[in-house]
Amino acid sequence: MKKLYRSNSQRMIAGVCGGIAEYFNIDASLVRIGCAALCLCAGSGLLAYILAAIIIPAEDGQATES
Repeated sequence: MKKLYRSNSQRMIAGVCGGIAEYFNIDASLVRIGCAALCLCAGSGLLAYILAAIIIPAEDGQATES
C-alpha cells in the first residue's frame, strides 16, 4: 500500500509537491505549477501547502525540520 510522504529527492521548499508527485507517479513540475496557480488564483494554495507541510510526515531518512 502506498503512503504519502514529503519527498526527500524532489524537494524544493518542504517536499510537499514532490511527495504528491511521487505518490501519483507524475512529474513534480506539474504539481508545482498547479500549486502556484492555486496560490495566485484563490490564495488558498499557500495555506493548503503550509498545512500539508505540517501534516504530511517526512520520508524516511529526512530531517523533520522545515
